[in-house]
Amino acid sequence: MYKAILIDDEPLARELVRTLLKPWPQITVVDESGDGFEGFKSIQEHQPDLIFLDVQMPRLSGFEMLELLDPCPSVIFITAFDEYALKAFEAHAVDYLMKPVTKSRFEQALQKWLMQAGRERMGLEALLQVSAAEGYRDRIVVKDNGMIRIIPARDIHYIEASDDYIRIVTAEGRFLKKATLSHVAQTLDPQQFVRVHRSFLIPVSQLLRIEPYEKESHIALLQCGAKVTVSKNGLARLKTLLGW
Repeated sequence: MYKAILIDDEPLARELVRTLLKPWPQITVVDESGDGFEGFKSIQEHQPDLIFLDVQMPRLSGFEMLELLDPCPSVIFITAFDEYALKAFEAHAVDYLMKPVTKSRFEQALQKWLMQAGRERMGLEALLQVSAAEGYRDRIVVKDNGMIRIIPARDIHYIEASDDYIRIVTAEGRFLKKATLSHVAQTLDPQQFVRVHRSFLIPVSQLLRIEPYEKESHIALLQCGAKVTVSKNGLARLKTLLGW
């Protein structure tokens, strides 16, 4: 017996999935949610084998919710994205169903999932690659003491790599997120955030001045009072962006 959760802000879409699942007694719907916040809590509670997930939802998108999960359950996306956008996602989830979902397409997705018996889980790196296709974000979502915290990009002082995590520094504190600096950099607007070092990503709005440090490296002084190492390549990126 497999456990499934439906996460979609459209009640009729969730009802359709329930109806389409009736011929599949080996899959039991244990819960359903109308947004990413409730979906995250439901997944934490029920530990499902499979989730049916909408991409665009209020409060927290499907991709933002998935980034909070490690490991992540198997995912069948139910989305209104066009075929061109779907091609960017094909390698990262069990399947992608276009709304309105047809019975034959739904059955195909379930058969595909049952053949792999839920063994293939979406990895964090794949999630970040997929989520980048949404376009540049104006926020980062993290888990903070079991709660979901949304950090607006404008509030970020800088982001630092920390082993398998990133550390997001704001006036309210420092917050860890399991992700790589490279992938997070891809999700933020490159006109606003610059990778100045392999370990540091800074918003241009925080930059006060740059001072020589040692050899070919420099130090960036930020408005928050922090000092961040700037590599040779990082300096070149800053010069290109700022027109120096």
